[in-house]
Amino acid sequence: MAYDFEAGEILLIDKPLTWTSFDVVKKVRNILRVKKIGHAGTLDPLASGLLILCTGKFTKRIDEIQAQEKEYTGTITLGQTTPSYDLETEVSEAKDISHLTPEDIRNAAASFEGTIEQVPPLYSAVMIDGKRAYALARKGKTAEIKARPVTIKTFEISAVEGAVVHFKVICSKGTYIRSLAHDLGQKLGVGAHLSALVRTRIGDYKLEDALTIEDIQQIRREQLAADGSNQ
Repeated sequence: MAYDFEAGEILLIDKPLTWTSFDVVKKVRNILRVKKIGHAGTLDPLASGLLILCTGKFTKRIDEIQAQEKEYTGTITLGQTTPSYDLETEVSEAKDISHLTPEDIRNAAASFEGTIEQVPPLYSAVMIDGKRAYALARKGKTAEIKARPVTIKTFEISAVEGAVVHFKVICSKGTYIRSLAHDLGQKLGVGAHLSALVRTRIGDYKLEDALTIEDIQQIRREQLAADGSNQ
């Protein structure tokens, strides 16, 4: 397949774990030597899966792509809360979950389906008085973050293994899965945090069609080889 990155392409990338979305943009920009590039929808460093990059004229489509429905799979650990709602911070509280049944957990998850008011995590990129919320959180400061409406189309519990709950979520733009995990724990009265997350779909774009960073490097090598042979 021939790519014209300067003119414009939509690239589906399988984001590596621990990388920030900007890390991916920077790496791909350096590999491809393309000036105009951006990502459509941030993924947290501790999440992996589908990250969409747009180059050239297709950067104009970023807002359109970001607005599309998202699908995730992952795990939530019940009975343990963390300040960041995921594994970025240490467990701050633990509670017994032995009284909970899989039916309890599934019923609680189902109660979040529909349009709900959700409060983003303090450890997030939400702007508060001109500063990122996570910058305040990492300095030990607190701030009030306003709830916002999001739509949870599906919150399916696929398996329960002790404290670890496997799930699939289909949701609207702006949904924080970390907040959903936290709120599920609150609903059950035992606390919870997000322990793994993979984004599997954005609109009609699927993770199974995504390229790795190594794939991008190979595409660039093939382009350079083709350019050399044509000179």
